[in-house]
Amino acid sequence: MIGNAAVGKMTVGQELAKITGLRLFHNHMTVEPVLEIFGEFNSETIKRFRQVVFEEFAKANNYGMIFTYMWAFDQ
Repeated sequence: MIGNAAVGKMTVGQELAKITGLRLFHNHMTVEPVLEIFGEFNSETIKRFRQVVFEEFAKANNYGMIFTYMWAFDQ
């Protein structure tokens, strides 16, 4: 799912996860740990973190996941 900030992507993702049984990987799960650890928004680290999660999830032979993301359309 993609959308602007604070439009309810995570909330909708949580409800879809309940309905579908898919795992939810929401944007905050990568951004917040990086902010906490590095003290700033580090887009490269966030991107690498997500990539590792996607790769490992794919190897685990899971059916699918719900991913939320806020795209910076102005960049």
